[in-house]
Amino acid sequence: MMIRRFLDYLRYERNFSEETMLAYGKDLTELEEYFRNVDAGLSWNTIDSDIIRGWMETMIDKGNVAASVNRRLSAVRSFFKFALSHGLVDKDPSRIIEGVKKNKRLPVFVKDSEMQELLDETMWDMTKFIDVCARTIIMVFYETGMRLSELTSLDDDAVDFVNLQVKVTGKRSKQRIIPFGEELKKEILYYIKVRDENVTRHTEALFVTKKGIRMDDAAVRYRVKKNISRVCTAKKRSPHVLRHTFATTMLNHGAGLESVQKLLGHESLVTTEIYTHTTFEKLKQEYKAAHPRR
Repeated sequence: MMIRRFLDYLRYERNFSEETMLAYGKDLTELEEYFRNVDAGLSWNTIDSDIIRGWMETMIDKGNVAASVNRRLSAVRSFFKFALSHGLVDKDPSRIIEGVKKNKRLPVFVKDSEMQELLDETMWDMTKFIDVCARTIIMVFYETGMRLSELTSLDDDAVDFVNLQVKVTGKRSKQRIIPFGEELKKEILYYIKVRDENVTRHTEALFVTKKGIRMDDAAVRYRVKKNISRVCTAKKRSPHVLRHTFATTMLNHGAGLESVQKLLGHESLVTTEIYTHTTFEKLKQEYKAAHPRR
């Protein structure tokens, strides 16, 4: 039996674990049962790529995720590689089959209403440095879409209050200019005023701790997560969620995809396109809620 010979090869020559062998054996047995049901006259030497694709499609129809289907396809490929090298089959129909594309997880973002609630001044003690600092950090993420590392590396002189823009240093030290509005200008200036009244700085950094040193990534993550938790129950409540929120908000309010790409500092438009899926999901939800024939 070809499957048994393959499993013996895995056990004695490749030293595969018993768990892996059982999984491979199960996968191959299921494929064999599938093609026998399609045509009792089929064998490992006569099945073609269409048969294997059909087997994969049945797995997907049964609710198997892409990773599971691809793992089973990997077992079939290993089997045919062995069988071909040992003269047990004349061809390898699995060679030309592509794996199932994994569905990209949609970015998590904070709803507009939740962001408005979070940024409302009544939610904060605007006389305390710690509150003003946290609120300003959240506003910068939300209104510029910059990365965490870009925010923590900001110095005071990176912010141009005349032209309403901030220069950030992104991946591979690439710099870009991000515009911002009058509201954020007012909030950053107020933060600087409160900061300089309460903290003795030992750095040129824009965002500092109470000890006056540059705020690191961990400190920013903590402040963002703690405060997003006040209005949002999503599992992810990181600075990157605010970057997602910025991009989603921009697209939902009419910004072009290429403009959002430049603002985020993405090299490829493909990376930015994931946000169009998010906005489309929102559109579908609104359709279901509003259309009488949904």
